[in-house]
Amino acid sequence: MMKTATFAAVASLMLGAAGLGCATSAFAGEAFVGVYKHDVTFIGNAIGLGAAGREGGADIHLGYRTNRIERLDWLGKPQVHAMVSINTNNTSNFAAVGFNWKVELGQPGGFYLRPGIGLAYTDGKAGLPPANAPNLTPEERARRTWLYYNRIDFGSKVLFEPELALGYQVNDKVSVELSYTHLSNGQIFHQGKNQGLDDAGVRLVYAF
Repeated sequence: MMKTATFAAVASLMLGAAGLGCATSAFAGEAFVGVYKHDVTFIGNAIGLGAAGREGGADIHLGYRTNRIERLDWLGKPQVHAMVSINTNNTSNFAAVGFNWKVELGQPGGFYLRPGIGLAYTDGKAGLPPANAPNLTPEERARRTWLYYNRIDFGSKVLFEPELALGYQVNDKVSVELSYTHLSNGQIFHQGKNQGLDDAGVRLVYAF
């Protein structure tokens, strides 16, 4: 209960800060919901980011994006996203805020790419104790060994959140996106453990 309450409080603060800092007008922007495979390995390994492959279940992503922020012309007029991810196995949940850019592939209204980058906070493990430490009881050694093989060790609770999506705009209101999200500390928020998390899935986007 304490873990869930702490995560909910931090997630609420992050989403509230994003709303206060980036909201443009009532009902502006777009909302999205997605279903993802949690902790996939094929994408991160292919592009050299690495992946843990230790946790299972699905992730439900719920989020909001602002309209393009025109005053950030020097940054390519990004949208701001804020989201929470809830794992069905109640392992590594996270909340994230960041920037993303819609890049049309041809004429507007069809396919597009959506790269993004943000910061995340996870309630997953950071700094797992070593299973080979001296003077451990058999029970404690078994517990630590289980954690090593079944939980991601992020190294840090605060993480980078790069993402990439391939989308298709169905109509003025609805889009669908194939989406990839990565979490890791980048050896910046922490030195040492950096196993990371890869999510791959699909999300539905509705524009207000």
